[in-house]
Amino acid sequence: MAIRRILIANRGEIALRIHRAAHEMGIETVAVHSTADADAMHVRLADHAVCIGPPAARDSYLNVAAIISAAEIAGADAIHPGYGFLSENARFAEIVEAHGITFIGPKPEHIRTMGDKVTAKQTAGALGLPLVPGSDGAVSDPAEAAEIAARIGYPVIIKAASGGGGRGMKVCERAEDLASLMAQAGSEAKAAFGDDTVYIEKYLGNPRHIEFQVFGDGAGQAIHLGERDCSLQRRHQKVLEEAPSPVITPEERARMGGIVAKAMADMGYRGAGTIEFLWEAGEFYFIEMNTRLQVEHPVTEAITGIDLVREQIRVAEGRPLSVRQEDVAFSGHAIECRINAEDPWTFAPSPGLVSSYHAAGGMHVRVDSGLYAGYRIPPYYDSMIAKLIVYGRTREGCIMRLRRALAEMVIEGVKTSIPLHQKLLTEKDILEGEYSIKWLEEWLSTSNAHDDRG
Repeated sequence: MAIRRILIANRGEIALRIHRAAHEMGIETVAVHSTADADAMHVRLADHAVCIGPPAARDSYLNVAAIISAAEIAGADAIHPGYGFLSENARFAEIVEAHGITFIGPKPEHIRTMGDKVTAKQTAGALGLPLVPGSDGAVSDPAEAAEIAARIGYPVIIKAASGGGGRGMKVCERAEDLASLMAQAGSEAKAAFGDDTVYIEKYLGNPRHIEFQVFGDGAGQAIHLGERDCSLQRRHQKVLEEAPSPVITPEERARMGGIVAKAMADMGYRGAGTIEFLWEAGEFYFIEMNTRLQVEHPVTEAITGIDLVREQIRVAEGRPLSVRQEDVAFSGHAIECRINAEDPWTFAPSPGLVSSYHAAGGMHVRVDSGLYAGYRIPPYYDSMIAKLIVYGRTREGCIMRLRRALAEMVIEGVKTSIPLHQKLLTEKDILEGEYSIKWLEEWLSTSNAHDDRG
């Protein structure tokens, strides 16, 4: 079934990214927008535009009824959710399909399964993905906990089953402290979440965040497109991503890629997905699966030459994958910098009028952004306003090109995170690829991070 008109249920650079892929396939686009986004670039370029509500996301981009109504009014036969907002909302996917509209994304049941932490972990284990060693479920008996900890080895981490934000979480280094720390974690969890249930896992002291891009046709065929290293994070928010990872060998890539591709084939997974792992000392441990396109998908496109949005649309049309695993070739290195409208050192948001804008250019430089001079960045949404993606034949060459591109990038009128990226690319650990998920926050806490703010 050929798709002829796609409603893009998103905003900003990802809406523009989907619009461009659709137009290159001869497909019309429908932009939906809040009143705050009436002058957004994706709205200007789309074939049709429908206002779906006031600025607050809950009244516009999260308003399912308004989006479905817009699709029907505009005659859209497919909806692409992008990322964020409703992209991993299984109920939304069900409603879209119930209205006879093609959902460009995974099957609703897979979105639901992977959206629940416990179910996702159980499913991943059943599919053969490596899990962090630990208890099979809740642990309340200190003697049982001691047996588990002795088996998996110290240090271990005690986590609240209903936890979040670090509450109800304790790291235990020694057997003699286990019982008291379990009690403390349970008490914190009870106070914070009304549930004192805890479980135990192996504590990874300094891991990296490695994720594999996967793609399935929904009919039992699936491939992987290699890994991305997303370890440079602040408060669990990714700042810079690269592919391939500086620490993963071709043999590890082939082995783990084969495991994740088989898991997706066995699952009957449809469309794009990302399986995320913690990696330490050569071992992978499943964290979660994102059943959508990722912000950092362009680095995978750069090293494989495969257009992931085009592939999403093809699969949604019921067509087979355009490439087989043996056709996927990895070449060179790519890095993406997320550019946010915020103070580069305090991270305070900086919405406002863009008085001047010039995108970096040149060979193998890509800028995904809806910015233009005179555009007013609204204060209601995520602060990311652009992605700068650079490719090089080698990692060293990629970094040199990225430095040049960052120096060319002009965004005036608001503060941006460009100076932060420029500073990061002078750090020895970054240049040598020697960093973990803890590196950025530790660096930001030192005076070294703020030297030469310029």
